[in-house]
Amino acid sequence: MGLLIRSSKIHAAGCYTTSPIRKGAQVVEYTGPRIGKREADARYRNSPTTYLFGVGDGSMVIDGHGTAMFINHSCDPNCETDERRGRIWIVALRDIAPGEELTYDYNLYDGDEDEACCFCGAACCRGTMYSPPEIQRRVRALARGKAASRRAQAESAAGKGPAGKRRRAAPGGR
Repeated sequence: MGLLIRSSKIHAAGCYTTSPIRKGAQVVEYTGPRIGKREADARYRNSPTTYLFGVGDGSMVIDGHGTAMFINHSCDPNCETDERRGRIWIVALRDIAPGEELTYDYNLYDGDEDEACCFCGAACCRGTMYSPPEIQRRVRALARGKAASRRAQAESAAGKGPAGKRRRAAPGGR
């Protein structure tokens, strides 16, 4: 099947098919050097863009090179990924017409403070490329952080230190 890289409305460049693709077809393999997650984190510490794909338990990643790295995220994708014998394949979720941009849901599961904003434009867009479980984890962590901040502010206003003990007044009543 023919694939073409060109400008995308979703993000910079995208991958498009020049021929029909049938539902269930293996479209392209996600290829590149395999490196450890720690090495990838160090290598791309200050890079806003990566083409990393977790393999197996996520301790190894593929540092994407090739056609598949240009397949953009969508919350309403026409493809999905499938790990087969340690290899990552992009597989068609439905019949895809020539000229369509290929997309899959990245379902990101780790990242620092990065919001990983989504620009897919789908009616069901989550607004982020993070997976629903990762979104829930982040919401819970944010709620815990806000609750801790409110407790600290309340303790400070009550004249208590972080350990919950009352501070002694300075000599002279201050």
